[in-house]
Amino acid sequence: MYNNHSNRDPLVVAITAALGAGVATSFAICRGQNPVTALGITIFAAIVALICDRAGLV
Repeated sequence: MYNNHSNRDPLVVAITAALGAGVATSFAICRGQNPVTALGITIFAAIVALICDRAGLV
């Protein structure tokens, strides 16, 4: 009845998620967080967004 599967391009989803997470992590870097940790958080957020998008949760 209702098709939850996304037809969006995975690259667009990953870039959107990375930009959103990048804003938060750039603030964390300004507050003294390790840049490598911040990059890891950004990558993790992009992966989770891709999984949620492909699973139809978003």
